[in-house]
Amino acid sequence: MPPRRRVPVESGAAAVRQWRDEDGAVERAVLATAVRYSLEELAQRAPGRSVEVRVPPFGAVQCIAGQTHTRGTPPNVIETDAATWLALAVGVLGWEQAWESGALRVSGHRADLAPYLPLV
Repeated sequence: MPPRRRVPVESGAAAVRQWRDEDGAVERAVLATAVRYSLEELAQRAPGRSVEVRVPPFGAVQCIAGQTHTRGTPPNVIETDAATWLALAVGVLGWEQAWESGALRVSGHRADLAPYLPLV
C-alpha cells in the first residue's frame, strides 16, 4: 500500500509547475513543496520499500517493490539535489544524462528510476 500523501495534490502540482515555468527560480517554500510532492508521486506510482530516494534537505521516500528494508542504511539508495530531482521528475533531464553528469549518487543494483520518470 502506498504511503499517505502529506502534500495536497493541487498545491504540490502547482509548485512543480511554478518551478518548471520559472526555471527553478522559486522561493524555498515552493521548492520544498515541489520536491515533497514529486517524491510522494514517485511512491504512489512505484509502491514498495526496496529503494530509498533522498533529496536533502527536503525529503526522502521508499519506493519500488522488492525486498523490504527496515533498519540502517538501505542497500539501494539514490540521492541528489532538489534541482536535479525536479528536472528528472518533469522530464527536463533524463536519467542517463543525470547519471553521466555525476548529479546522482546511486548505490545498489535496484537503484534505477528510469522506468518511472518523468513523473509529471
